[in-house]
Amino acid sequence: MKPLPLHRRSFLRKAAAAGLLAAAAPRLQGQDSKPGGYKALKKACVWGMLPGNLSWQDRFQLARNVGFDGVEVGTLDDAAEVEKVHAAAEKAGIRVHSIMNQAHWGQPLSSPDADVVRKSLDGLRTSLRNAKALGADTVLLVPGVVNEKIRYADAYERSQKHIREVLPLARELGVTIAVENVWNKFLLSPLEFAKYVDEFNDSALRSYFDVGNVVLTGFPQDWIRTLGKRIVKVHMKGYDARKDATWGAFCNLRDGSIQWPEVRKAFDEVGYDGWMTAELKGGDETYLRSVVADLDKIIRGE
Repeated sequence: MKPLPLHRRSFLRKAAAAGLLAAAAPRLQGQDSKPGGYKALKKACVWGMLPGNLSWQDRFQLARNVGFDGVEVGTLDDAAEVEKVHAAAEKAGIRVHSIMNQAHWGQPLSSPDADVVRKSLDGLRTSLRNAKALGADTVLLVPGVVNEKIRYADAYERSQKHIREVLPLARELGVTIAVENVWNKFLLSPLEFAKYVDEFNDSALRSYFDVGNVVLTGFPQDWIRTLGKRIVKVHMKGYDARKDATWGAFCNLRDGSIQWPEVRKAFDEVGYDGWMTAELKGGDETYLRSVVADLDKIIRGE
């Protein structure tokens, strides 16, 4: 049989390769997405949602059993306790993905008192070291508090100044400091929040976005599209804007006025593919399973 011309053999090889790629494409596209085409997201809860009367091992095992992939833990001052948490998480097969810094409310970085700031920075450093020891990649930080004694402009300047003191340690440990939008009368718009983060010009400082916390004065989907890639972690809680502006307006994820399909769409538009951590009241196994079910529906865009 006469051999095929060289250009013909080259064409057939390319056609065969193209056919293999086309056959593999649906599988490759599906690896990083969920039904409906959205990016895959991981589910977590804050440690306070798990029954406090259980051991660390039993708490983590319960979280894993009901369907959570991870837990956010508060600052631990005792080295032995850190070891217990680490061992319990590994045994349960669950990730401690973030540390919720504990010193930022009682000793805010925006305080004019040097001793208060020192305690706050010490607490933040402890949280960063906790994160390194437990395999977490973020520390949640409330950057400052505005009140009748602390002016807004001072909170802005002081908090940035003091966070910069700790950023070298965060970079050394490979942990991101994630500042969160909370009810602290500070960083009240998505534009200002974005500006605040950008002014650090440091990959070790990002945004921890709380969906429920912005509903009182704005729309989560707007905040998400404005913050975009600055978002490194997300807190999930429901909020009913039809109620009075009190703590009582917070509610179960899907019981309030948040337009979750629009929120989910916004997260996907900005390319967010990280953790969604429920920050709700605590409860038993049945309740926790209902939270996971709500998260699954939100992730699917329902």
